[in-house]
Amino acid sequence: MALAAAAAAAFCCCCSAATGFEFNEATVDAIQLGFSNGSLTSTTLVRFYLDRIARLNPLLHAVIEVNPDALAQAARADAERATGRRCGPLHGVPVLLKDNMATRDRLNTTAGSLALLGSVVRRDAGVAARLRAAGAVILGKASLSEWSNFRPVKSGWSARGGQTVVFVKLPMENPYVLSADPCGSSSGPAVAAAANMAAVTLGTETDGSILCPASLNSVVGIKPTVGLTSRAGVIPISPRQDTVGPICRTVSDAVHVLDVIVGFDELDAEATRVASKYIPSGGYGRFLRMDGLKGKRVGIPNGFFTGAYGKTQLRVYQKHLSTMRKHGALVIENINITTNLSAAQDVLYSNENIALQAEFKLSLNAYLSDLLYSPVHSLADVVAFNNAHPVEERLQDFGQPDLIAAQKTNGIGPVEKAAIQRLNELSADGLENLMRMHQLDAIVTPNSDASSFFAIGGMPAITVPAGYDGHGVPFGICFGGLKGYEPRLIEMAYAFEQATKVRRMPSFKT
Repeated sequence: MALAAAAAAAFCCCCSAATGFEFNEATVDAIQLGFSNGSLTSTTLVRFYLDRIARLNPLLHAVIEVNPDALAQAARADAERATGRRCGPLHGVPVLLKDNMATRDRLNTTAGSLALLGSVVRRDAGVAARLRAAGAVILGKASLSEWSNFRPVKSGWSARGGQTVVFVKLPMENPYVLSADPCGSSSGPAVAAAANMAAVTLGTETDGSILCPASLNSVVGIKPTVGLTSRAGVIPISPRQDTVGPICRTVSDAVHVLDVIVGFDELDAEATRVASKYIPSGGYGRFLRMDGLKGKRVGIPNGFFTGAYGKTQLRVYQKHLSTMRKHGALVIENINITTNLSAAQDVLYSNENIALQAEFKLSLNAYLSDLLYSPVHSLADVVAFNNAHPVEERLQDFGQPDLIAAQKTNGIGPVEKAAIQRLNELSADGLENLMRMHQLDAIVTPNSDASSFFAIGGMPAITVPAGYDGHGVPFGICFGGLKGYEPRLIEMAYAFEQATKVRRMPSFKT
């Protein structure tokens, strides 16, 4: 209880007495205004977030490591600004990266596993390099479900994340209700964003790992079209489904980050070359429109807004659909992704599992082979490491069934090819067909419930805070569409966010 009280007290220390700058919930635009009018420096901002991490991380375990060079980077940004350098929206802004994104500095890159502690990467991940080029301050690495939950483990647990505090069930917690599931492997970035432990954060998704934690931590998550952002230097699961995207407190902040990290990367050439055609001239910021719902065709597929959510939450969702209508959207209900959603999901999950196991082994071995130094050099070494460190890696609690199953695969053979073909058919005949048949701009679903349909098709989605249940646990609403639909999804998500303004800061309820 003392930690929770300290966390709550931390929110009182949110305003600079000298300048009046409001740190809590500070947006990228507010930060840049503070830089320009002299009420804020990057150094002051970084010190604030480092203090927040020191105060809150013993409770939340959202940050796995802080960057010892963060203050030096902030000072450099301040010096550049003092010379009159023209700076972009992320210049001098502290960002936390999920701990599966390589940084060529004094930070580790481990996917939460002790097996990779001390490994040395050859270069920054593509997205990290773009952030540095934009002048962002790399504040540190955010926690995650170990190996992006491909062992699997409980949401948010990793060996490097440390031990849980006495009264908390998991070593990384939902900041709104401390016994609630933070959800998904990018739970560290989501929790950190929600608790104001960084200005913006970056996560990854293979299937639900941005959309789920963003939904359940009352923040905004953008899962981009696969290939829109480079995966080079990111500890992988699947080149078909992996994507890197922002998790932030507002849609506008997430869009600022997205604008910086998209683009071609020769180290992820095939995917980024194809997806680069979707990047709009002038960037994504111009789609932050208050009237973004006007004229949009929004589909509500059957089987998602069900009684499993309870009457109160369903009433909130229905109210939000009414809000969309009031703001000019045509909401089309009673449509189907497939004739039997449950059966389709079963087929999807089984084939996805077959494909991901083989892809994970191939991709991880390739990543490990590119390291300058690593204690492990293959998936087989990782499995052996865990067996040799059963206490630290909590093998009795979680095991490593997915790692072992992946190790038994032998590339993309006939079984895997058939599974991938089935996934492509499910996508083409399902969500893609539904979108085109009804000429939809988006489908709207609760939380991350449709994430697997977006995942197998490499399609984008944005989740926005939608409300809080009777216990105070957040829930979200998700706008998803076809590849390259980010502009219209941003328009809708932003207009919805501005019309509802649901998000509030966490209370750290126990």
